[in-house]
Amino acid sequence: MPSSKAKKGPPSSKTNNAQQQPPVSSPPNWPPLRPTLPAADLELVPLVPLQILIISSFFTSSLCRGLIGFFSTLTLTTTPNRPKRGEAVRVNDRFQIQDPLFAENLWSGTALKDLVQQYSEKDDCWGGEVLGLNPNIRIYRYRSGQFFDKHYDDSNDLMFGSPPVRARTTWTLLIYLTACHGGETVFYPEGSKKDSNPDPVEVGPEIGMALLHRHGEKCMLHEGKEVTDGEKWVLRSDLVVRR
Repeated sequence: MPSSKAKKGPPSSKTNNAQQQPPVSSPPNWPPLRPTLPAADLELVPLVPLQILIISSFFTSSLCRGLIGFFSTLTLTTTPNRPKRGEAVRVNDRFQIQDPLFAENLWSGTALKDLVQQYSEKDDCWGGEVLGLNPNIRIYRYRSGQFFDKHYDDSNDLMFGSPPVRARTTWTLLIYLTACHGGETVFYPEGSKKDSNPDPVEVGPEIGMALLHRHGEKCMLHEGKEVTDGEKWVLRSDLVVRR
């Protein structure tokens, strides 16, 4: 599965598809994703058109607390602070699993599917027909002093669904389960003729907020700032479209 077109400057968040694949193991017995709010009570809000979107209160605070309690029982692996050549420096604790059923529940069992489809009617920005979420589920915990240096997120090709169809990822999905001091996700727009030095776009962690940002060839340079107090818990997947 080829990665996206190479960019000069900071490295990508991964270097090859072997590293992208989680180890073979049985998925955990996830707690139910409830309570959640209906799509009618939520809104997909663009921070940067066609690049960065957020959904405030996508997860309720009680759901976030329950998930953190469960995630705390999982075996998390701390990433090395001396990455391999071409990788961005990332220091956090993570759990990774291939789980199509959980990905489908996160997609169809919450308001996300409806919100994405409704937004598609306004502006077809997803890069193709959205099929669902990447079954490669990742859980991140950033403790005080941990961070993710500047990088780009790659797009990945995959076979999706049953029967399987050719697909690829186009947008990163991050769901923040906690608030903390520091830990902002900061995006660095490229300069243009109108604005040669645009201001960074900073997104601070908020309990239950979902962040979607474009990745692959159109990914914006970004980083996860150092957490200075508390813990930042994040649930990660990606939007998958037909190719």
